[in-house]
Amino acid sequence: MMSEDAVVGLAAVTVLGVLQQAYFSLQVIYARRKYSVSPPATSGPPAFDRIFRAQANCSEYFPIFLSVLWTSGVFFSQGVSSVLGVLYLYGRLRYFRGYSQSSQQRLAPLYFSARILWVLVGSSVLGVFLSFGRVYLKLDLLHVLGSALV
Repeated sequence: MMSEDAVVGLAAVTVLGVLQQAYFSLQVIYARRKYSVSPPATSGPPAFDRIFRAQANCSEYFPIFLSVLWTSGVFFSQGVSSVLGVLYLYGRLRYFRGYSQSSQQRLAPLYFSARILWVLVGSSVLGVFLSFGRVYLKLDLLHVLGSALV
């Protein structure tokens, strides 16, 4: 069983991410009121559309982010994964704010957060691969690789 210490960073980033998702959702509610776009409508003036799409895009990627955050944190490194998670959330906040202003302003933060997400995917794959080797093959692949390079 994993101790609290082993996952507290991941849990903190998860809670921060949930709060961020709530903030994005509230921004859509405020935009609906401001631009008189009643549910179930999902389009209106361009300013509303940008806020709505920014929130939807962030929500679409949130399950992927959580999955690789925790997989990377458990199997690779909690510290590295937590820092990457905070960077990802920062990128998504910049993305949301930029997209709310103009479609063009979403691009740099989008590319930044996508790179962070890919690093989390890579560290997840590496961590699971190395753990699989230790658990099922009784082989420390890092040690084997280190010995082969020396």
